[in-house]
Amino acid sequence: PTTSAFILSSVHSSRTIEAHQPQSRSKSISTLLTSESRQSFFMAESHSNISVCDKQAGPQSDAVSIQTSTHCDKIEYELQCLRERIRKKGACTAVQKIVSLMESLKALRRQESEFHAKRSELQVEVIKLEEKVATGCDSESLFNDLDHSLSDSLEQLNSAKRELAARLRTILSIKRKLDDVPSQSELIQYERRFSELYVHIQDKLRQTRKYYATYNALLEIKELMLKEVSLLNSISSQFQNAIASTAGRMILIDSMEGIVKGSQQKLEKVQNGIQEEQKVCDALKERYTAAIAEQRRCYSLLQVFQEECAKNERLRSQNSV
Repeated sequence: PTTSAFILSSVHSSRTIEAHQPQSRSKSISTLLTSESRQSFFMAESHSNISVCDKQAGPQSDAVSIQTSTHCDKIEYELQCLRERIRKKGACTAVQKIVSLMESLKALRRQESEFHAKRSELQVEVIKLEEKVATGCDSESLFNDLDHSLSDSLEQLNSAKRELAARLRTILSIKRKLDDVPSQSELIQYERRFSELYVHIQDKLRQTRKYYATYNALLEIKELMLKEVSLLNSISSQFQNAIASTAGRMILIDSMEGIVKGSQQKLEKVQNGIQEEQKVCDALKERYTAAIAEQRRCYSLLQVFQEECAKNERLRSQNSV
């Protein structure tokens, strides 16, 4: 029945296409749809034959299954050819529309069958009530039946309300989830704010590093000055005692030479650090110069590109005129 309904709907759809499109194209589409429906019928029949053959037992079941599978492959190939022919004739949209209309028709027929079934049930109930009233049935039993049917209807109504409430809750939860997802404009705004925050953090970090470097330099200067003061105090306190004897003078000279050597080593260490910092500074200057040159080159290329775009627009306007 499904296949016959499909064929009838295909014929109906081909007639609809004939009413809106040229005669030759409608005939070709209807022919293609009819042949495709026939092939679908043969496909369904072959599948049913396969299921029957699988249930059967005997030495010929393998040969039959091979034959049916070959037949199915052939039908699938023919269906593919028909689809290609439909696509070549430019009737894909019409076929899709027909398929959607057929699905809606099936849904309407299903609803109609459900409506007729419900209607028949209600008619049976009405006939029973009329028979009870005509035969003079007891009013109490009649009222009980009515109350029972009314309670059943109320129960069905309450269950439908509960189902509707559950669906509404689900819809509201989905809406909340959709609202939680940011839109494109919000994402752009977030990105702009994050970039501004990143620039602000980088400025703060640069200032903090500068303050730490200044603090460390001043602390080192303080330590050196304290050492210098302590050294001068020790020299001034011991100079008179050391110069009074030859051994004291030799010890003073040796200690002064050691102080000079330590100072030279400290000076060399500081000079090495300064040279390393100078190398880093020179490298950064080179990178900055290269970046400036690249920026100038990009700016010149952008100007050339804008000039060429303007020239292209002028040529297009002249050609259009």
